Amino acid sequence: MTNHDPFARTDELGPAKIIHITERRTGLRAIVVVDNVAAGPAIGGLRMAPDATTDICFRLARAMTLKNAMAGLRHGGGKSCIVADPSMPVADKERMIRSFAGAIRTLDDYIPGPDMGTDETAMAWVLDEIGRAVGLPAEIGGLPLDQLGVTGFGVAAAAEVAASRAGIELDGARIAVQGYGNVGRPAARLLAEKGCILVATSDSRGGIADRNGLSPDDLDGLKAASRSVIDHPGERVDRDLVGVECDIWIPAAGPDVVRSDNVDKLQAAVVVQGANIAVTADAEARLHERGVLSIPDFVANAGGVICGAVEYAKGSRTQAFELTGKRIRDNTSATLDRSDESGQSPLDVATAMARERVKAAMALRRWH
Repeated sequence: MTNHDPFARTDELGPAKIIHITERRTGLRAIVVVDNVAAGPAIGGLRMAPDATTDICFRLARAMTLKNAMAGLRHGGGKSCIVADPSMPVADKERMIRSFAGAIRTLDDYIPGPDMGTDETAMAWVLDEIGRAVGLPAEIGGLPLDQLGVTGFGVAAAAEVAASRAGIELDGARIAVQGYGNVGRPAARLLAEKGCILVATSDSRGGIADRNGLSPDDLDGLKAASRSVIDHPGERVDRDLVGVECDIWIPAAGPDVVRSDNVDKLQAAVVVQGANIAVTADAEARLHERGVLSIPDFVANAGGVICGAVEYAKGSRTQAFELTGKRIRDNTSATLDRSDESGQSPLDVATAMARERVKAAMALRRWH
């Protein structure tokens, strides 16, 4: 049984800090987990979700520690969650996010970035309050992750490497993208440009499938008009898409989509995790047992934090894309090489690799 008490899962890596924030005037309730800062100040997204918990925030923060270590960044891992509905009126959302920013003003070892429920504008509010954030609007010198689609770009790069290892030709490969948003949309488009056929996708309102293929152009038009993918002609399916038959399955929405109770419904040869903690640990073990090639989240979706680190170091968007492509391709290949050699799952192998890198950084610090 999973232990949902993050304090019970404290280990040699962290967490360094778990902070709970409440503010009566705005109704703010928030959690911040700074997991590990041995390599440098933690970068991690600010998520806004009504079902956010300390356990989820801790798991996301640990994923960021591993992700930043795998990407070779001079940053540790952290995460923050505001427990609220992100669809609230914009004025109320701005007040709440500014209130949150004020509450973390002195938490210098945590740098927020955009995540589910927040965006570049929200990061501009944070920057305005405390002078530190990544994923900022281009108008103030940022590298806007959502507009650039850099996370989806990295997911597509990981998918290309994984497909090759699985003996799948991208031209004609069937892909399903669970979550046609800031990560899933660019990943789907980039893979479609390489010949992949998008047979299913979903958003918060539901899922749609068509074995003959869905047009990314048509889907983009619907999203631009603030409509849902389910307005596209096709078969209505559950939005988790777990039962959709395909070659490459990409979860790019919320956590814990694939679990022990539904993992055997998955009908794909390759899973590339565009969302953080999309697959539970026991489901990962089952996928490996079944021979499904699963690329862990902190390997495949590191493009966003790589871009954030490049922005924080005053780099360019060209540098962000070049570094993202190289690091994710190299790490995907290295993970699969070690998995083949050891017989262990890609998750176990990548976790060990990332922990080795974090511990090497910790050994260079006086207090670790």
